[in-house]
Amino acid sequence: MGEIDPAFIQATDQRPKLNPTNPVADEIPIIDLSVLSSPDETRKVVSEIGHACKNWGFFQVINHGVPLELARKIEEVAKTFFELPAEEKKKVKRDMVNALGYHDGENTKNVRDWKEVFDFLVEDETLVPASPEPDDKELRKLTKQWPQYPPEFREVCQEYVRAVEKLAYKLLGLIALGLDQPENRFNDYFKDQQTSLVRFNHYPPCPFPHLALGVGRHKDAGALTVLAQDDVGGLEVKRKSDGEWIPVTPTPNAYIINVGDIVQVWSNDKYESVEHRVVVNSEKERFSVPFFFFPAHHVMVKPLEELLSDENPAKYREYNWGKFYATRNRSDFKKQEVENIQIHHFRLPE
Repeated sequence: MGEIDPAFIQATDQRPKLNPTNPVADEIPIIDLSVLSSPDETRKVVSEIGHACKNWGFFQVINHGVPLELARKIEEVAKTFFELPAEEKKKVKRDMVNALGYHDGENTKNVRDWKEVFDFLVEDETLVPASPEPDDKELRKLTKQWPQYPPEFREVCQEYVRAVEKLAYKLLGLIALGLDQPENRFNDYFKDQQTSLVRFNHYPPCPFPHLALGVGRHKDAGALTVLAQDDVGGLEVKRKSDGEWIPVTPTPNAYIINVGDIVQVWSNDKYESVEHRVVVNSEKERFSVPFFFFPAHHVMVKPLEELLSDENPAKYREYNWGKFYATRNRSDFKKQEVENIQIHHFRLPE
């Protein structure tokens, strides 16, 4: 994975301390989706999710409908792939033309993300802007790269992604209801050439865990992230109430959900995309599988007009998701010494 530059990690433990006279929740909420057949219980779930989105930006779901056997299979094929020799994994290595496939972090200037990943699209292929430049209308095609081994890799991945996509639409509908919108309010943004992807993360044991992070502090740019993690743990969420980094305790057979920047903009800051990070383990490897729910490249992201009023004016100017994606991808791949594009760049003055 490379050598660690101790100077690269700054102030990871300089965190605000809890005020004992003002206790707050220590865990993100766990929400049971098995009761959605009942109207009264559905309203309760909508309220719970709305509260979690507003106060945490994160929650966990149980009884979510994704078959447990399928979740086990996806973890097995991910582990088998990462156990392959480096030469085999690099046959599906990503590059600047196609940002999908295997990545081991070797092109970064400093070792920050102590992990290796494999990305694949939800769709068989999709279009994204060829350039982040506003006047460039050219599109390029993103296509999946499938490794030859393990032989069942592609089939299992395709089955898994459809099951988790179904869950993502369900959650998006519950979030819409929490904003007093129709349940299908956001669906059309994802129906034509969605750019959603799945990522396999492998975090090897790190000999100096105090000097590295599995993933540095960040917010997710998309609409929703649906995360499966193993029982090792490592995900930490920055609690909104006090800025404390809270570890997310692995819950068996649960998915961890967080709202991304797009939901923050759609809701005009009623719901907030929250910083999170992954700490590494000195003894155990860790696997996780996030599903990033991204709209189509042509979608213009802006606060919902139905939520705006004189008392609640728009807090963001609209932006094109495809151009945002292209800008973020170029910066991520090159690890440029510039600030990565964020939604605060589109915030309107008050």
